[in-house]
Amino acid sequence: MPMNRAHRKLCSSQEWARTVKDRLLPWALEDIELGDDVLEIGPGYGANLRVLVDQVPRLTAVEIDGDTAGLLEREWGDRARILHADGSDLPLPDGTYSSVVCFTMLHHVPTDALQDRVFAEAFRVLRPGGVFAGSDSQPSLRFRLLHFRDTMNTLVPADLPARLTAAGFTEPVVDRHPESGGLRFRARKP
Repeated sequence: MPMNRAHRKLCSSQEWARTVKDRLLPWALEDIELGDDVLEIGPGYGANLRVLVDQVPRLTAVEIDGDTAGLLEREWGDRARILHADGSDLPLPDGTYSSVVCFTMLHHVPTDALQDRVFAEAFRVLRPGGVFAGSDSQPSLRFRLLHFRDTMNTLVPADLPARLTAAGFTEPVVDRHPESGGLRFRARKP
């Protein structure tokens, strides 16, 4: 997993899990209908997954790190399908999911080209009319310190709508959180 020790400690903490449940997901998913079959790309230690599993009928989570995928399988495998796989090369059939989500993970994808592959894969596995939604952090001094010797490739908010459109999506919307400065996005598969 492309995170240093301090970053792993934060992302696996109860404090982060509460922040996700109480602030991040309600904002990121505001006015979003996830539907009946949801794919989460990059669940990490599962802070998002533990909220989503109670909100949707079926949840699949794809985690690139094998040890973390194993941890998620042990903790959540009876309630969600957990796959050890790469979000830029999903081992899933076309047109399967009502929605695809990813939260605070795209900045860990090392290149823009690989991020674009994640967008293309999200598009491929979505049903027509499905939504791709998520959020990510933006650079700040604290964020840069947390990512010391980490992978950190943040999204440029102004560029994201065009990148989502290039992946095939329509109606891309990107906006910033008024307090944290983080971004959320959503787009549809026609």
